[in-house]
Amino acid sequence: MITSIVLIKTDVDRIPEIAEQIAALEGVSEVYSVTGAQDLIAMVRVARHDDLADVIPGRISKVPGVAATETHIAFRTYSQHDLEAAFAIGLEA
Repeated sequence: MITSIVLIKTDVDRIPEIAEQIAALEGVSEVYSVTGAQDLIAMVRVARHDDLADVIPGRISKVPGVAATETHIAFRTYSQHDLEAAFAIGLEA
């Protein structure tokens, strides 16, 4: 599974509508409305590297109101949730 973090600039007056449209796209797992230089952050999870082109420039960038995107591809995922699940394997309460 390939995970990418997509920073998105949008039309400010349409952030909720744009976020909902992006969240409904195949390959997008979450969309966050955030403070700072970006308006939205989308988490994209796909099976193949080539699928990123279908999702990000092919779908996200074409949502009306999306002005720009910046994509960061994750090398590894570190998560407290993952660590807790690993340590809980085989433990019965």
